[in-house]
Amino acid sequence: MYRFAVIVFPGSNCDHDCYHAVKHVLGEGCEFVWHEEEDLSRFDAVIVPGGFSYGDYLRTGAIASLSPVMKAVADFASNGGPVIGICNGFQILVEAGLLPGALIRNSSLQFVCKWVDIRVERNDTPFTYNLEVGDILRIPVAHGEGNYFTTDEGIKTLKDESRVVFRYVTPEGEASPEANPNGSIDNIAGICSEEGNVLGLMPHPERCAEELLGGEDGRLIFESIISWLDAGRDKRQRAEIPAMKADA
Repeated sequence: MYRFAVIVFPGSNCDHDCYHAVKHVLGEGCEFVWHEEEDLSRFDAVIVPGGFSYGDYLRTGAIASLSPVMKAVADFASNGGPVIGICNGFQILVEAGLLPGALIRNSSLQFVCKWVDIRVERNDTPFTYNLEVGDILRIPVAHGEGNYFTTDEGIKTLKDESRVVFRYVTPEGEASPEANPNGSIDNIAGICSEEGNVLGLMPHPERCAEELLGGEDGRLIFESIISWLDAGRDKRQRAEIPAMKADA
């Protein structure tokens, strides 16, 4: 059993959904972590959930990015730990400098709440470990500022480094304007850090982790994290066996 941290800010409202998905659907250890916490070393994975942290005052995620816990999140990530930021969590990771770019108002200037299709663009991250490139997941979105934006140089860097993890597509897999719910540049739905262990995405996998909610494609993302942790544990155990024999 692994230990997941769900960061809680004033205004978080998807923290319990994440906790339920990890604890009750997948049966892993999970703990709410208040934004004043300064040490996350006891955890195996960190979730920065959606919501309206600090009422979205100033800019979405801007105030939350200055919370004490975000230094701990940065330290956790720098040590290779998997960090996933969902919706407002994505916005917070961007504001904290853990991911590049910006999230601005939807091109429609309307709040968008609906199911979308996203295509897996790479499967060598902790979050897509059980998936295949080209797989299409049906996952809901709910945001007013989910329009991912970056400069021409920024988008070139993301493409050159293969840091786009998910794109909005049609059910047939086409990255068309009609499939884009918010106007995000290049139909981007999720990106990762240069090392690949920090993911930000606007869709809510925790809201579709069981069939009761209308779909369970989101479960695949959380299960990927668990499988990736399993693989890392197995690798460490294999490395320790020769050392143990040598000591004997």
